Amino acid sequence: MTENPSTDPHDEHEEHDPPLGGARRKRRPISGCLLPLLVLALILGAVVFGVTKGASWLKDQFASAPDYPGPGSGKVLLEVKSGDSSTILCREMKDQKVVASVDACITAATGNPDSDKIQVGFYQLKQKMKAEDAIAILVDPKNIRTDTVTIPEGLRVTDIVKILAAKTKYGASDFEKVLKDPSGLGLPDYANNNAEGYLFPATYPFGPNETPEDMLKDMVDRWQQAASDANLEQAASDLGYTPGELMTVASLVEAEGRGDDMPKIARVIYNRIENPDNGETNGLLQIDATVNYALHRKGTVAVTTDETQNTSSPYNTYLNKGLPPGPIEAPGDQAIAAAAHPADGNWLYYVTVNLKTGLTKFTDSYNEFLTYKNELKSYCETSDAC
Repeated sequence: MTENPSTDPHDEHEEHDPPLGGARRKRRPISGCLLPLLVLALILGAVVFGVTKGASWLKDQFASAPDYPGPGSGKVLLEVKSGDSSTILCREMKDQKVVASVDACITAATGNPDSDKIQVGFYQLKQKMKAEDAIAILVDPKNIRTDTVTIPEGLRVTDIVKILAAKTKYGASDFEKVLKDPSGLGLPDYANNNAEGYLFPATYPFGPNETPEDMLKDMVDRWQQAASDANLEQAASDLGYTPGELMTVASLVEAEGRGDDMPKIARVIYNRIENPDNGETNGLLQIDATVNYALHRKGTVAVTTDETQNTSSPYNTYLNKGLPPGPIEAPGDQAIAAAAHPADGNWLYYVTVNLKTGLTKFTDSYNEFLTYKNELKSYCETSDAC
């Protein structure tokens, strides 16, 4: 009986006849150092592949992040605060529905080289804007939204309130309420809780969230700066006056003078106050602007003899010696500086003989003063400026 070769036990042993060509080589095992290197190579390859795929995935995710086509509609006011990052701003814009996604917004910010220069302030945006359009608005400081209000020199509190009410979203009563209790405005003690003269004339960029108290305080803060620049308190002490009296003088200078004449007018005021026994002035300032203030009248309206003699008010400097009780209007930088540093001279009178040019003549002679008054009278007869 012939045995099946496939069942021959010798087929499973190395002792069989060697193949043609010589002796059979034994398989060598993988060396001990090569195996770890192979494993490491496989791991590194997997990591590189994973990182590459991950970066590609992230890129695809940002590229495909939801974004509105724009241009958008409506109004959204975004406030950029100090320290806000692009991420914070993008989240805020997403919450206010300005942008469709934070990812699209961050991608737009990353792609704009000026995104790290966004300034603090308020910006007017729209809902459903394209992310790059929203970022483009934020990087341009011209887009910072403010309510700019200009307060000219020489206005009284009542006039300033009218301007604020006209230029902001608040009514006059809102400002008047604050002025009735101005304790939060930072007025100096010598203002005696009266803001007259201390709401500094300047241009103010009021933010949309500022309250009437904030706005008025901004104006008092600006006055503090002007007072500091003029070294007001030290100057008052050097001149022998209180800071409050110096502010009153500054308001009179603002009402009566212009430019280079202001220090001279300040000197006239001091000269008249400091010479109460002078037979010509008797310590009376005799300033028309104070009578107009007492009469609640604006501008440089010429007062009549009847008004000067019959207006019963501590502000009537034709009847009351020395300074009025307080400022009559808001002086600017020049007027405050003039009151703090008056010119040298012995003048007791001045007359503005040309109301258009502001030409003002000074003298210590009453007769010469009368001559100047006649010059003004002649001017007014031929001019519509009077």
